[in-house]
Amino acid sequence: MASVPAVLQSEWTKIRTVSSTIWTLVSALVVTVAMGAALSALLKSTFDDLSREEQLTFDPTFISFSGMILGQLAMVVFGVLVVGTEYSSGMIRTSLAAVPQRATFMFSKIAVATGLALAVGMVTSFLSFFLGQALLGEYRTTIGADHVLRAVIGGGLYMGLIALFSMAVAVMLRSSMLSLGILMPFFFLVSQILASVPKAKTVALYFPDQAGSKIMQVVPDALDSDRAPYGPWGGLGIMVLWVIAALIGGYLVLKKRDA
Repeated sequence: MASVPAVLQSEWTKIRTVSSTIWTLVSALVVTVAMGAALSALLKSTFDDLSREEQLTFDPTFISFSGMILGQLAMVVFGVLVVGTEYSSGMIRTSLAAVPQRATFMFSKIAVATGLALAVGMVTSFLSFFLGQALLGEYRTTIGADHVLRAVIGGGLYMGLIALFSMAVAVMLRSSMLSLGILMPFFFLVSQILASVPKAKTVALYFPDQAGSKIMQVVPDALDSDRAPYGPWGGLGIMVLWVIAALIGGYLVLKKRDA
């Protein structure tokens, strides 16, 4: 029986020695920070062009996280590669032979990768906030303002949960291509499009990305957007429920199917 510390060490070695997984985390950080900075600078120069309602509900904190829409896609790729690479290479058979306790194998892999994703997510979130506020000039806020620290920490949690959800889906589907083919359109197209359709907007509010992103808002109806029927922590809770459901599904598939 493989010990948990040994399995954790093995999974850490796998992740840090595969360059593709490391580069996706670097991409998540760079893309999120860069896009957030660019949009913060743009909003500063065009603030007077906003409508009166948008100016009154301007959320400088949330603007800093504008790059999250692309950064989260890099986190999706990271989560999928952590799991899917073993299936595509055939190493999953060796891994399960070495660690026949499938719960130990799956949750050790996910724990190591999630810890790394959370660390990168937190760094990304704080960098995005401070750089974004510097570029917003007179429209900026401070980390000590009401609910701002919660939003910044929430940004890091959001990125970690996106990666965790992607890992769980990849365990269920056992294919990098299939997982990416479902998750990328879901987060980048389906969720965004439905959130803009009046009759589908209510349903889209309960998607993991739409609900989870509320934790990064300080102003509930930022830029005159629709107010959600739940608060920041409620939204994050909905995202956590999605993650838990995906983890349960992934474990059941791994337990019942051969490698």
